[in-house]
Amino acid sequence: MVLTYFVLVSVGYFSDRVFFETISQSANLDTIKMKLWEQISGNLVLGAYNQIPEWQLKLGPRDKGPVLVILDDVWSLSQLEELIFKFPGCKTLVVSRFKFPSLVTRTYEMELLDEEAALSVFCRAAFDQESVPRTADKKLVRQVAAECRGLPLALKVIGASLRDQPPKIWLSAKNRLSRGETISDSHETKLLERMAASIECLSGKVRECFLDLGCFPEDKKIPLDVLINIWMEIHDLDEPDAFAILVELSNKNLLTLVNDAQNKAGDLYSSYHDFSVTQHDVLRDLALHMSGRDALNNRRRLVMPRREESLPKDWQRNKDTPFEAQIVSIHTGEMKESDWFQMSFPKAEVLILNFASSVYYLPPFIATMQNLKALVLINYGTISATLDNLSAFTTLSDLRSLWLEKITLPPLPKTTIPLKNLRKISLVLCELTNSLRGSKVDLSMTFPRLSNLTIDHCIDLKELPSSICEISSLESISISNCHDLTELPYELGKLHCLSILRVYACPALWRLPPSVCSLKRLKYLDISQCVNLTDLPEELGHLTSLEKIDMRECSRLRSLPRSSSSLKSLGHVVCDEETALLWREAEQVIPDLRVQVAEECYNLDWLVD
Repeated sequence: MVLTYFVLVSVGYFSDRVFFETISQSANLDTIKMKLWEQISGNLVLGAYNQIPEWQLKLGPRDKGPVLVILDDVWSLSQLEELIFKFPGCKTLVVSRFKFPSLVTRTYEMELLDEEAALSVFCRAAFDQESVPRTADKKLVRQVAAECRGLPLALKVIGASLRDQPPKIWLSAKNRLSRGETISDSHETKLLERMAASIECLSGKVRECFLDLGCFPEDKKIPLDVLINIWMEIHDLDEPDAFAILVELSNKNLLTLVNDAQNKAGDLYSSYHDFSVTQHDVLRDLALHMSGRDALNNRRRLVMPRREESLPKDWQRNKDTPFEAQIVSIHTGEMKESDWFQMSFPKAEVLILNFASSVYYLPPFIATMQNLKALVLINYGTISATLDNLSAFTTLSDLRSLWLEKITLPPLPKTTIPLKNLRKISLVLCELTNSLRGSKVDLSMTFPRLSNLTIDHCIDLKELPSSICEISSLESISISNCHDLTELPYELGKLHCLSILRVYACPALWRLPPSVCSLKRLKYLDISQCVNLTDLPEELGHLTSLEKIDMRECSRLRSLPRSSSSLKSLGHVVCDEETALLWREAEQVIPDLRVQVAEECYNLDWLVD
């Protein structure tokens, strides 16, 4: 309450000059400093932070009023020293588990919840009300709540895990929580062991999926597409079952779905890459704590808990013995060939490479990962990264999915190693022009079984290579936020298996190729936010399997093809109010058609990271 009151008063004093940033253990301080300074000064900085003149940093922005910078989850004095701005009128509020008396002059220690407040939080999670229901065992409920020791996150997680459970499960939870108290004198370990009791009650696959969340960097959004895909690959789940587990974990307060993902991503034709997941750092610590109970070489998940400049020393000490890990997650800065050492991963199915640099040498031990099914490369640096050691791909015969984020793709002739089992490629914030310009590579030979292609925020993409139309196995193409894309390949209609075509937020796109009307299996077409699209192909009515069209914010579209009335399978159109008027005639002859007028939604959440 005190902190909330302070923030409310501060917001009134500082107006809109309040800037919030989560730091975390492995934060990229240069990126955070740059972001904060750009917000404070209101100017885009070209170049590195250390190129900003010292006098500017000392004087601060002129005539813009006082500034409050809130730094959450600060872990060390060295971090804080780099992030404090010292110009006149700038105040800093630090939220941390630690005290920094040499730098912070005033400290307020947040107290744990008292008994009644803790019980209220617990009941809200367990019963959706503020107090113990009449039908519940009040003594037992109070005993379980008391074992959480006033820790809000423990109260929420354990309470949610016991929702709708019979009394015997409650009694079991109380006993397990009580036994966890003597494990360690460490406050943090006590919390983790108490919370672990609620995780142990989860069903097998749900528990394993929760533990997988620890494989992603702290305080970073986890792409929902990546998470669902990993669960499908290593836990043998169908997509609906994987999504159901996601919702269950969310309902138990074990993760947070961003952008109303539970409702929007649950749509039959939604694209997961629009959504993401976040997790409280204590819950991530819990997943790492539980995954780390086995000996290093026997762990199912081998994870670097935070970003480091080199691989962990205990990995090097154990490198002569094969690692049994199914998932390997590495988080570093720039890696050269000499920074790696050889390791053996005979059972690895997922490799997650998180880094922040402009150049990255792929680990040589990829060649030993004969069972690798999913490869994820995410660059958290400020510019796109160039990859070295691409020959590592030559042995990945079982690779099924590839996610590349903020990567500069090399010219295709240098990367035409057949990946015969690759089903899914996702390219996000990548630089593609040099890799595709003038390419005569037969993509159907390189990716003979590719079924899903996603390209998002690749702003230099001007065209797709025509040979993409020869990949007869393609079932879904999603191209979004590619502002220079003007048109699709002329022979797109040759993709006879294509059932989903998304081309949205591509403002330079001015037409769809007429051959798109030959896609007899197409069920979903998304052309929303293609603001320069002026008309649709005349033979649109030949899409006899089409079930849904999303065409919101297509402001220049003034008419529909006459053949639209022949779309007998069409059941749902999402569009703006003006476009809805164009569908009136079709509504008369298509019996189950529902035209939905969409609300305007402007979302810049993708810029946060």
